[in-house]
Parts: sequence; structure tokens; C-alpha cells
Amino acid sequence: MTEYFYNTRTNQVEQGRQSDWSQLMGPYPTREEAAQALEKARARNDAWDAQDEES
Repeated sequence: MTEYFYNTRTNQVEQGRQSDWSQLMGPYPTREEAAQALEKARARNDAWDAQDEES
């Protein structure tokens, strides 16, 4: 099964683990999901921040 990773240093999607783990987000099952890694992380962080403000 092919896995995809988002490289936070190059801002590129990699097929398979090609870079150091400290630069990668993933694995993701598709290239499209890996490409959206930062947006997904930002949305989760925003949701958590909103929860914290409600507490």
C-alpha cells in the first residue's frame, strides 16, 4: 500500500518516506489528503482553541 507524506520544509507531497521524519506529516492514504495536511492541522488547532476559550 502506497503512503503519502507532506514535507513541511519543501511544502511538497512525497510518495513514501523520502525525508527525515521531523519534516513530515502523515502518512496519508492519498496524494490529495497529504496535500491538504496543513489545512487539516490548522482546522483542528482552531477547533481546539475554540474549545479552550469555552472552558
